[in-house]
Amino acid sequence: MAVSERRGLGLGSPAEWRPWLLLLLLLGGSSGRIHRLTLTGEKRADIQLNSFGFYTNGSLEVDLSLLRLGCQNTEEKAPLVGFSLTRVRSGSIRSYSNRDSHECPLRKNSSSLLVLFLINTKDLQVQVRKYGEQKKLFISAGLLPESPSEPGLPKSEHMVTPKVDHAGTTAAPDKAKSKPTGSQGDRQGVSVKDQELVLGLGHLNNSYNFSFHVVIGSRAEEGQYNLNFHNCDNLVPGREQPFDITVMIREKNPEGYLSAAEIPLFKLYMVMSACFLGAGIFWVSILCKNTYNVFKIHWLMAALTFTKSVSLLFHSINYYFINSQGHPIEGLAVMHYITHLLKGALLFITIALIGSGWAFVKYVLSDKEKKIFGIVIPLQVLANVAYIVIESREEGASDYGIWKEILFLVDLICCGTILFPVVWSIRHLQDASGTDGKVAVNLAKLKLFRHYYVMVICYIYFTRIIAILLRVVVPFQWQWLYQLLVEGSTLAFFVLTGYKFQPARDNPYLQLPQEDEEEMQIEQVMTDSGFREGLSKVNKTASGRELL
Repeated sequence: MAVSERRGLGLGSPAEWRPWLLLLLLLGGSSGRIHRLTLTGEKRADIQLNSFGFYTNGSLEVDLSLLRLGCQNTEEKAPLVGFSLTRVRSGSIRSYSNRDSHECPLRKNSSSLLVLFLINTKDLQVQVRKYGEQKKLFISAGLLPESPSEPGLPKSEHMVTPKVDHAGTTAAPDKAKSKPTGSQGDRQGVSVKDQELVLGLGHLNNSYNFSFHVVIGSRAEEGQYNLNFHNCDNLVPGREQPFDITVMIREKNPEGYLSAAEIPLFKLYMVMSACFLGAGIFWVSILCKNTYNVFKIHWLMAALTFTKSVSLLFHSINYYFINSQGHPIEGLAVMHYITHLLKGALLFITIALIGSGWAFVKYVLSDKEKKIFGIVIPLQVLANVAYIVIESREEGASDYGIWKEILFLVDLICCGTILFPVVWSIRHLQDASGTDGKVAVNLAKLKLFRHYYVMVICYIYFTRIIAILLRVVVPFQWQWLYQLLVEGSTLAFFVLTGYKFQPARDNPYLQLPQEDEEEMQIEQVMTDSGFREGLSKVNKTASGRELL
């Protein structure tokens, strides 16, 4: 399964990494915009297959190569199995997410922008019903040709071809025996059926198959479309019948295989990768100029910045190949997953270390702080597992929704956990601010810690809450602003953190305590943790650095 793919935390020997890298390679080939989903023994009544933003002349192709149903009610006349294609007002909202769980969307005479593909296994036909004003949404049987003679001219809805099953025999011909379209259909108005198109349904060895394609014919039909599969026989709890389904979905816009909101992401991630790279180079130059005030965590911050840049670079390259080929290059996808894992782990570890004051004002972590890292690191591994599963699995997979919820929950837990070291440091400085001889330094450190606490809160707020709200409310073609806000907020957080904790002599955070005060702090920490053996006094130079 896709669960344990990517441990590449840098722990263990290279031989221990190989199984995870092999699993990553297996996962890399399943992501893309040409979707192939195979489900066996499925019992869900509603399967959310995909969501895609289409521009004019964009196309959706669906090839249902196998549908094997369980025991069917022979007395049931109304079609209870089929697809629904819904245009939604915003890309993150499912059209039927708020409906009654026992309500069959295939029976619903809806006034929304909806297309139903009702599979009639008795008459071996698929009835297409369109609701709402969708005059330029062209639907035809079969898949689009590889090299159409007139790519800019969509096929007419009456150009219907017969469906041939896998045995080589022609199934029921696809007929357009509908109420006439055109002026008469247009006068029907909104919230009525514009037309009814009948497609042929192939039948072979107790399985059914058919294919169709949809072309967006005008700007009025542009939008975010959700494709779903429904088996209304499984709506009643306890009476579910397992079924098998194999479906191929190919979505394409005039510029490539990316959705409308994903088209700008190649350039966005490339530009942000260059920004993080420039910030990392500038940070390293500062470290080289202030050698005597540089600590280990400063280099950890540099490693985080460069890792973030490399991760965005691979992400950008992945989108380039997805747009041109419909799927990413496996090796590049694996590199993106590895760098994404390292970036996530380094980010939360660095934030927690800065908040705890490690390497700046003390060299030993307390027991409470060690427990924080014992929680954050495994949760980050789990979050990255969930991310890779989501990226590599099809949306209609049975465990897709579970992993998406795990990622959201674990990410929130990590964001809340890393705030504890900052809060503890603030409380410690508040208690020590009244001590004789340390009032000015402690108050300056307290002020800086409070600023850092606000920075972390704002970073979490913008990247987790505001960004999600923005993704819901903006139009489908502007949903890339979600990624822009996340990456822009991350870059601003990195820059502000570097500015606040840069290796400067006048930085109150870097003003190490005097020798007697440091001995008392180390003794207190070691007393609390129970490890006092092996301590030795460390001499310091005038600049406060250790003499090794």
